[in-house]
Amino acid sequence: MGKGSGRVASRATETHSILMAQFLFESDLHGLLKLDAPIPNAPPARWQRKAKEAVVGNTGPSPDVTLTPMKPVNRSHSTSKTPSKTPGKSGSKSQNTPNKTGGDRYIPNRSAMQMDVANFLLTKEDSSDETPTKKEHQKAWAMNLNGFDVEEAKILRLSGKPQNAPEGYQNNLKVLYSQKNTPGSTRKTGRYIASMSDRILDAPDIRNDYYLNLIDWSSLNFLAVALDKTVYLWNYESREIIQLMQMEHPDDYISSVSWIKEGNYLAIGTSNAEVQLWDIQQKKRLRNMISHSSRVSSLSWNNYILSSGSRTGHIHHHDVRVAEHHVATLAGHTQEVCGLKWAPDGRYIASGGNDNLVNIWPNTQGDNGRPCPVQTLTQHQGAVKAVAWSPWQSNVLATGGGTSDRHIRIWNVCSGTCLNTVDAQSQVCAILWSTNYKELVSGHGFAQNQLVLWKYPTMSKITELKGHTARVLSLTMSPDGSTVASAAADETLRLWRCFELDPSRKKEKESNTKSSIIHQGIR
Repeated sequence: MGKGSGRVASRATETHSILMAQFLFESDLHGLLKLDAPIPNAPPARWQRKAKEAVVGNTGPSPDVTLTPMKPVNRSHSTSKTPSKTPGKSGSKSQNTPNKTGGDRYIPNRSAMQMDVANFLLTKEDSSDETPTKKEHQKAWAMNLNGFDVEEAKILRLSGKPQNAPEGYQNNLKVLYSQKNTPGSTRKTGRYIASMSDRILDAPDIRNDYYLNLIDWSSLNFLAVALDKTVYLWNYESREIIQLMQMEHPDDYISSVSWIKEGNYLAIGTSNAEVQLWDIQQKKRLRNMISHSSRVSSLSWNNYILSSGSRTGHIHHHDVRVAEHHVATLAGHTQEVCGLKWAPDGRYIASGGNDNLVNIWPNTQGDNGRPCPVQTLTQHQGAVKAVAWSPWQSNVLATGGGTSDRHIRIWNVCSGTCLNTVDAQSQVCAILWSTNYKELVSGHGFAQNQLVLWKYPTMSKITELKGHTARVLSLTMSPDGSTVASAAADETLRLWRCFELDPSRKKEKESNTKSSIIHQGIR
């Protein structure tokens, strides 16, 4: 019995020792796993040292006092200078941004941040190969462990409301952010240009001669067309066709037509060296001016001065008000003058000839001897019929060369320099400047027989207008600047609405025109 009871007692002691050891192990393990438990044999934290120094300074050293994180210290608040809140934790909502009038910042509220989660989200690798099932499992684990979905956690949280501006304060930049944004659907794109002609008119018996100028459009909306020996007028508004005149001799023909600026008189150049002046309202010839010795292939008006260029290379100025109409002669070409145009301000007249020259003449009469050109431009390698002045820059001139040249050149006539040049790759028969857009239109011959729109000043091609089956001979523009008429050797006239204004710009232009008329009337 004695031995049996001793064995039982020793076994009980061993069992007790094992249980105690297991309990101590679990206790130590639990202590290690607790993040808020004090670390044994570790130096005190900075906030612990400061709190201890404050206690020692006020109440004297107390070895029994121990400070534990997340728990307040048992001491009087009246004798302590240390806050009663644990560092890093917000005990109340009193730590807001100071109520400073006119504040313009948000202050991060660090107590509401999840810094560990933020670090995890910023440093984790992107696992794009995860299956939907695995993602659902991870979301469930995150909800069970953390109480929230890690993927939806905030990396940074800004708390607090923006402060009100002081009374009477005005933000000068407010206008930048209060404007209505332009919707993407209403943003302007390139304007629509019809590729087909708006109207086609028959022009039977039109002469296929590069050097003649056979159409012109008046300010009263009459289109004059020379068909062999007859001149017809087409009223654009009423579509009425009027035969104005016809040459009497069967071998004679019309070589040029040009309207005066007011649109009530038409000048007609003929193959028998005459320059006739017609009143379209009376349908009556006013006078016949004879000074040339060969056909008159080009005409241009400058108020009451009518200039005419002939096959001899001479240019004559006619004063249509007086009986002795021939007031000056310009001799600068050795071959036919096929291009002739006064500048809009009347300071210069440009002439292009079959001798490949472009001459710029000043607005002077023949009083001081023989007039000389201020510039002679020699870069073209072919006949120059296409001559056109810029409507916005009085010293800018556009010229185009014939089959041997095929180039369009932009000139500064004051310095004589070529501002730009472009290879049109075909004969240039005519050039017009748009008054509605900063663009040009040119008419061409073989091989495409097309009209080309160019962007100024880059001279980049905008589009091509095709339809003629033979070379374009002449171009003219409607008085409102929206429509271009082209006459071609295929015996047709085509109207192209290539410079039509949109309604808003049209109203703006009309209002500007009315205001200028009012100002002129007041003066």
